[in-house]
Amino acid sequence: MTVKRVIGIATGAAVLAAGLGWAEGATAETERAAAKQGGAAAVQWGPCEKSGDQEVSAKAECATVEVPLDYAHPTGRKLRLAINRIKAAKPRGSGHLGVLLVNPGGPGASGRELATYVAEHLPAQVAARYDVIGFDPRGVGGSRPALTCVDPVRYYKPPRLDNVPRDRNDEAGLLARARQYAEGCAARWRWLLPHMTTENSARDMDAIRHALREPRINYLGYSYGTYLGAVYATMFPGRVRRMVLDSVVDPEGVWYDNNLAQDHAFERRHRDFMAWIAEHDAVYRLGRTAERTTAAWYAMRERLRTHPAKGVVGPSELDDMFTVAGYSDAAWPKLARAFSAYSRHGEPGRLVRAFKRFVRNGTAEAENGYAVYLGVECRDAAWPRDWAVWRADSHRVSASARFLTWANAWYNAPCAFWPVRGGTPMKVGSAKLPPIMLVQSRRDAATPYAGAVRMRRLFPTSRLLTVGGGNHGVVLNGNACADRRLTFYLLGGALPPERGKGATCARPPEPVPSGRGEEAASSGRAARIGLPFHL
Repeated sequence: MTVKRVIGIATGAAVLAAGLGWAEGATAETERAAAKQGGAAAVQWGPCEKSGDQEVSAKAECATVEVPLDYAHPTGRKLRLAINRIKAAKPRGSGHLGVLLVNPGGPGASGRELATYVAEHLPAQVAARYDVIGFDPRGVGGSRPALTCVDPVRYYKPPRLDNVPRDRNDEAGLLARARQYAEGCAARWRWLLPHMTTENSARDMDAIRHALREPRINYLGYSYGTYLGAVYATMFPGRVRRMVLDSVVDPEGVWYDNNLAQDHAFERRHRDFMAWIAEHDAVYRLGRTAERTTAAWYAMRERLRTHPAKGVVGPSELDDMFTVAGYSDAAWPKLARAFSAYSRHGEPGRLVRAFKRFVRNGTAEAENGYAVYLGVECRDAAWPRDWAVWRADSHRVSASARFLTWANAWYNAPCAFWPVRGGTPMKVGSAKLPPIMLVQSRRDAATPYAGAVRMRRLFPTSRLLTVGGGNHGVVLNGNACADRRLTFYLLGGALPPERGKGATCARPPEPVPSGRGEEAASSGRAARIGLPFHL
C-alpha cells in the first residue's frame, strides 16, 4: 500500500516484534515485557477538553497515544493520536468483555464523537460490559499534526464550478482546481504524506491496543472503517476478539475501481429517491413517475448553473446536497421539500437552508477530513496519472450513471497530481480469525453490496447480515433487527445464521413525507457515519 512498501506484511510483523516487542497472540507476560523494552507507554486518562464543534460527554475520559511516523524507524519522529474512553459499568473481572474500538469511516472522520454515540446507543447490557474507545486516526481531528491543505473558506466558497464540464475550458478550470489542492498538500505535508496509509493506521490501532495493555481488541467499524478493520485483522489476526464491519468496502477495488462502482450504485439510489418523491406526489407535486421527478431534478440543476440560489447553491452544491440522500433516506423529506419549493415556486430559501444543514464545506473540520481522505486514498493505491483515463472512464460511466459520476471524479481528481504516488493495496483476508460479523444494506450506494460478498469470501469465519433498503451505516441507527443481532454477537459471539430468515433484516420503515417527525429524522444518526466522505 505504499510505493516502495517500506514494510511488507511479513517484514512489518518482524520489525514490530523486534522494535516494540509485540508478537501475534500476545499474552499479558509478553505485554509487560514489551513495556519494559520501550513499547508504547500506558495510557494516562484525564478530562476531555472541547475541540471545535465536537461534543464532550461527561462520561468520557481523554488521552493521547504516541506512535511512530514511520514504523520502519520506530524510534524516529512521532505522531500523537487523540483517543477517548467511555468506561463500562462492570469492573474488570466481573463480566467485563474488554475494549471496543470504533471507527466511523472516511477516511478522515473522527472516532471520538462516535465513541460517545456508540456508548449511549448500545443496549444497556452491552454498554455495561465494554469500554468504548474512540480514536482520531493519524492526521485527523484532535490528533497531531492535523492535516489541512487549503484555506477552506476560499477554496470551497460557493458557488463552485459546475462538476459536469461542457467543454475543454470547463474541464481545464476543474483540473486546475484539483492540481491546486494537491500542490497545497505537497507544500505543507510532504514529510507526512508518504506515511498516510491504511496499513499504518492499522499499526496505530495496534499501538493503541498495546498502550491500553489489552492482549486483544473488539472493533466496530463503519464504511471505510470496515477496510481499516479488515487490514488490521489481516495483519494481526491473533489480536482480534470480536469484530463488526458495517457497510463494507470492497477490498478488491481499492480505490479507483471502487469509485467507479459507487457511480452506478448512487445512480440506483438516486432513482429510488426520485421514485419515492413520485409516490408522494400529493405532497411534493413534482410528477407521478420517477421519470418526471428525475426530469424536474435535472431541470433544477440546469437552472442553478446560470442562476445559483441566492448566489450560494449552484449545480455542484446541489450535487453535494443530494448525495446525502444516497447515504440515508432520513434526509429525503427535507431535501424533497426544498426541491419542490424551488422547482414549483422558484423559492430558493429552503434549498439554501438544506445546503447549510447537510453540507459542511468551508469548515476547518470538513477540510481536515477531505485532506486525510485524499492523503490515505491517494497513497494506499495507484491512481491513473493521465487525465485522459479519468476523462474516458467518466464519459463512459456517466452515460448510464449520470447523477454522481463527474462529481465523484472531481472529488478524487487531486490523486492524479498527488505528490506521493500510490502503492499496492494489501491483499486482505485470513482464516485465522475468530468469528466476525458483516452487516450490509442491499442497496447501499457508498459501499455497494457486492463488496460485502467479497469480504465474506476473504474471511471464511465471517457471516453476513443482509439488511433491506439502502441506508449506509446500519447498526445503532434505528434498525431493531440488526441491533438485536449485534447484541447477540457482542455479548456471546453468536453470529447470524448462514442462511434463512435470521441472515436478513427488513429495511426500516420508509420516511414520512411530511409532518412533525421530519426535522428530527433528517438530522438523525446516519449523518454521523460516513459523511461527508464518499467512503
